[in-house]
Amino acid sequence: MTQYLDFEKPLAEIEGKAEELRALARANAEMDVAEEAAALDAKATKLLDELYKDLTPWRKCQVARHPDRPHCRDYIEKLFTEYTPLAGDRNFADDLAVMGGLARFKDRPVMVIGHEKGSDTKSRIAHNFGMARPEGYRKAVRLMEMASRFGLPVVTLIDTAGAYPGKGAEERGQSEAIARSTEMCLKIGVPLVSVVIGEGGSGGAVAFATANRVAMLEHSIYSVISPEGCASILWKNAEKMREAAVALRLTAQDLLKLGVIDRVIAEPRGGAHRDKRKAMDAVGDAITAMLKDLDGKDSAALIKDRRQKFLNLGSKGLAA
Repeated sequence: MTQYLDFEKPLAEIEGKAEELRALARANAEMDVAEEAAALDAKATKLLDELYKDLTPWRKCQVARHPDRPHCRDYIEKLFTEYTPLAGDRNFADDLAVMGGLARFKDRPVMVIGHEKGSDTKSRIAHNFGMARPEGYRKAVRLMEMASRFGLPVVTLIDTAGAYPGKGAEERGQSEAIARSTEMCLKIGVPLVSVVIGEGGSGGAVAFATANRVAMLEHSIYSVISPEGCASILWKNAEKMREAAVALRLTAQDLLKLGVIDRVIAEPRGGAHRDKRKAMDAVGDAITAMLKDLDGKDSAALIKDRRQKFLNLGSKGLAA
């Protein structure tokens, strides 16, 4: 069953009417509703195009958080073969908010790491809604070290509201773990490419996305803080999230202009959740292109390329 966002309510009504007609036809073989249903479908398609033609930053936040968007596990199952999950940080525990392991991407051995939010209530609780604890970042550090040792490219998939801010996480060194993961991203002598597939929240995202090449899906977001959090701090009112979303410049389109990311991956009409296969294929094509762009570079060149990319942040403006 399709889950509709607030701004999609008019679309829900039209598609609901079309489905009602088809349900009536299924119950009564003599009833012919093909023409009426087709007219409603055409109207829905036109409305969908209008709704998604020029989404506001806040609406992009809503789409990025849509529960039906493909998650890390979906991308791994679709794009990678021979996936062998690796668990634990060899120190405290295994964090299910971070999944990763050895795999093949188009028959090329790689290390894949990503945030997993879960797809239903039970799995979302198990994966802590994609908010990693220190052991999750330390697991990522371990996997990146392994990849560097064996000369394997690293692919990271970003989808998190941010690192988990709980008491236990802070006691176990959350900020240090994030910093170590970011440091490891900068140190490894193998290609590192990242894709923001949903939310890219704060240091929890940067810890995986300090990469040679960073891509974002068209309706994903990447920001130092959530719009609600920003609004609560600046205006003492979380309801100002729409204004905050604009001020934060968190959309893929703005971040491409600012030089924070390197490419925007087009999504299917109506967002990745409406055609998961097409969205995942587009991400696969982007990963292929980014890895190809880094082929032939030795370890020193890859590290220098990555370091220079992040030293250059802030040199571009939106008017550039």
